[in-house]
Amino acid sequence: MADDGERFGLSLNGFRVRTPLALASMGGVVDSAYTLARAAHIGATFLGGYSVDNLTLGAARKMAARGRAEFLPEDPVSTMAREVAALDGSGVVVGLNIRAATPDGYARVARAIGPSVVYEIDAHCRQPEMVTVGAGEALVHRPDALADAVGALAGEGVTVSVKFRAGVADDDREIARRCWEAGAGILHVDLMDMGYPKIRQIRNTVPLMLIANNSITTFDRMREMLSHGADMVSLARGANERTLAGLDAAITRYADEQGWYNSPKQLCRGGDIRALAFCCMPVKACPLIPTLEKIGMSRDRYMAIKQEAVQGTVLEGGAQTCFGSLAWCCKASSPCMFRDMTLQQAGVSKKEYMQAKRQLSAEITREVFARGSGAP
Repeated sequence: MADDGERFGLSLNGFRVRTPLALASMGGVVDSAYTLARAAHIGATFLGGYSVDNLTLGAARKMAARGRAEFLPEDPVSTMAREVAALDGSGVVVGLNIRAATPDGYARVARAIGPSVVYEIDAHCRQPEMVTVGAGEALVHRPDALADAVGALAGEGVTVSVKFRAGVADDDREIARRCWEAGAGILHVDLMDMGYPKIRQIRNTVPLMLIANNSITTFDRMREMLSHGADMVSLARGANERTLAGLDAAITRYADEQGWYNSPKQLCRGGDIRALAFCCMPVKACPLIPTLEKIGMSRDRYMAIKQEAVQGTVLEGGAQTCFGSLAWCCKASSPCMFRDMTLQQAGVSKKEYMQAKRQLSAEITREVFARGSGAP
């Protein structure tokens, strides 16, 4: 049985993530006690949201006065520090979802608490009081201000996440790029009603860790997000112990059986850019060729990357396959007698095959984004 590090191969802020499930922040609700009650079935938590300066605290008080649950500590920094300390040893990677009216507001928190946690910029809150002071969703409408906030945190040497709601900005791809360029490492995306096409679009735009959020309470829905580019999924209102336990057990079983817990659909079936690992040589009319054109990669370079990346791996051989190497073979779930015969003769399981394809995918996507591209 694989351990969590081998099973998911996920790390966040330098810490192993034991399962690709996270708690999303909910003002006045998600704190250390809430997290500890669910710690057995999550890999990360985003505490908060916490308002951290006078303007956002004032906005939060107005929100609370009309009945919204909010955290309203006298000293936000010391409160957050205590909450983080309470989760020490829990095995859960901790993030702080924070709201500030200026870049320095974010940076001050990072300087006080340090790099042991992820700092998540709340560009998600749409309450008018928060938007009026320039925090929350206001940042999505002001990409320069959002980039400044990301840069202020990144400049403190900490891991930065940005939580935002898809479909609010004119172009979510531009928001994603701006966050990446400014130093963010994570995008936490509330998909609203937009579903997997939006997570695939963002995956094809930036190489950041993606956390998909909103109504992901069944394994089918979870797999839909993971197979289109998400690295993790998060739950908020649906984060009851029964739901989390079911999702955790299901994704663990899937990973142990399949080898690549968030394997993409094949490109010809609507997969994201990671699915280039499953594509054959570019010799026929199929989605591969227009995808290569979109990312500005020549056919020769695509073939060279795959040939170089599989050297010395289980994917190098395969003389009996269609193109003479497992490098060009499809996903293990697709029927192929030649691939399966090759694997059997080599003593390689389908799980090991998919693990090798995951490594191949990482090499290809690293090349794509090193070129500053991605699919438009």
